[in-house]
Amino acid sequence: MFDSREATVGFVGLGMMGGPMAENIIKAGHSLVVCDVDPRKLDRFVALGARPAQSPADVARQASVVVSMVDTTAQAEQVITGSEGCAASAQTGDVIVSMSTIDPVALRRMQQTLAAHGADLIDAPVSGMEKGAREGTLKAFVGGAPEALERARPVLNAMTSEIIHFGPIGQGTTMKLINNMLVQVAWISIAEALALGAKAGLDPKQMVETIGNATGNSVAFQYSAPRILARDFDGIRMDITYKDIELQTSLAKSLQCPMFLANVAQQVYQMGRAAGLGSEDGGSAIVKIYEQMTGVKVTG
Repeated sequence: MFDSREATVGFVGLGMMGGPMAENIIKAGHSLVVCDVDPRKLDRFVALGARPAQSPADVARQASVVVSMVDTTAQAEQVITGSEGCAASAQTGDVIVSMSTIDPVALRRMQQTLAAHGADLIDAPVSGMEKGAREGTLKAFVGGAPEALERARPVLNAMTSEIIHFGPIGQGTTMKLINNMLVQVAWISIAEALALGAKAGLDPKQMVETIGNATGNSVAFQYSAPRILARDFDGIRMDITYKDIELQTSLAKSLQCPMFLANVAQQVYQMGRAAGLGSEDGGSAIVKIYEQMTGVKVTG
């Protein structure tokens, strides 16, 4: 017997991040209804006790709080306000939680559509990567009405260890874009540095060990450098990294804010995508571009 609609959580998008996040909602004791384009993911969650749904509209028909965790702005708009989206079934008092890194302007448009149904939208993109998603230690950067956040807080608590409210709708995502920009630009400088050292004859493994205990160390370095040494290129797709930087630079253009390093980094990632690396990890596979240009390999 499933709980009432008011006590049920919906989740759309069971990918690398969304899958473990949805699992943590189940572990916290919430009834869950799920939707994904991959039927194998649905089958897995049915085995965990979740209910399958045919569409985002079907999810919203069964749950009063719905989480959207998809890749792109277009996908989020389809999930939230599309013809078979959550808005089609949303009721007064419902909250849709967009946890994707997407366009803040699109979030404001979607909020207006949901408001016509008496429902609220908050944006709550997260920092912490796949490890944080599995362990429930993500940080949520939230934008939206405070009362909507409070209605969604029990669900966010199941997936995160910290919830930070930055203001109106879109501001959480703006903060996430800025955080991502720092990491994604750093990944380029890390690949450049390791390729330079390898070209100069330094041992890449010794370089990584030394930098990891010196002033050049960072969270970005600890993510990408060990992956580069291990030739581990499975992770955050370069296509997603490029998408994030496109959002960052577009936001800067709309605000007439100069952006030098992000624009250069975007072109380096575009080189990687042009070389067929779009489905490989942006933080580590980008080193292949520098290896091609320098004629050396950065490997342990």
